[in-house]
Amino acid sequence: MAYIITEPCIDVKDGACTAACPVDCIYEGGRMFYIHPDECINCGLCLSICPVDAIAYDEEANEAQMAFIPVNRDYFGADVTGLGSPGGWDKSRTRNIDHPVVTSAPVREAAH
Repeated sequence: MAYIITEPCIDVKDGACTAACPVDCIYEGGRMFYIHPDECINCGLCLSICPVDAIAYDEEANEAQMAFIPVNRDYFGADVTGLGSPGGWDKSRTRNIDHPVVTSAPVREAAH
């Protein structure tokens, strides 16, 4: 695997991570972003720029973050988006759907 995006991204989607990613491996879902495990090169730029600390290295993830390892991986599979390994994000690959774990999470109110 590689880096993963976790719960703090849900309903925040700041997007700074997508601008920092040199290989465009961060894809936009409906309520959060997802890192493609096969496309991530482990550079850590996304981790260093995320304003809500939603990104973690999978091998250093705490227990709560570990639940998002399959969330990031499965997002690209046939059961969620069917994106597979497209080779990099662009607007045509944005989906307004999320992994079931994200869909079932309580909606976070926007900060004012």
